[in-house]
Amino acid sequence: MSTHAYVVRVAEDPADREACFTVRKEVFVGEQGVPEDIEYDAYDAVAVHVLAVREDGVPLGTGRLLYGEAAAGKTSGDLTVGSLGRLAVTQAARGLGVGAALVRAIEDAAHARGLAAVDLHAQTHALGFYERLGYVAYGPEFPDAGIPHRAMRRVL
Repeated sequence: MSTHAYVVRVAEDPADREACFTVRKEVFVGEQGVPEDIEYDAYDAVAVHVLAVREDGVPLGTGRLLYGEAAAGKTSGDLTVGSLGRLAVTQAARGLGVGAALVRAIEDAAHARGLAAVDLHAQTHALGFYERLGYVAYGPEFPDAGIPHRAMRRVL
């Protein structure tokens, strides 16, 4: 990976959204073996998607925020809490701070919508990453797409 700069922005147009889905397919379907038919869901239509893109246009990472009724099933019905999900960084971009920048952009989007906290379901190997960003794990470990996860929350 070269030292190209990157920006993180809300995915506003269809090309940005497609770039988000391309990253998710590479990381979740390609690398982690998540079945493609469960990677994409109805929430994609209502989520706020964020995209990290290199200055030359190469997509590096993505994530999404669910809020309101769309997040209720993931936040125990608490409409003041958003749900961060589908955070993915391409293999070539790992270690460059892209993941942390995406999380902060999602938190900014949550704050702008008046949310008090953000929940997420972290793959257990990523707990330390989220803890460094201020998230606290709660509840038992559970499988999602055959991968062990833990629920985490950060108060904004």
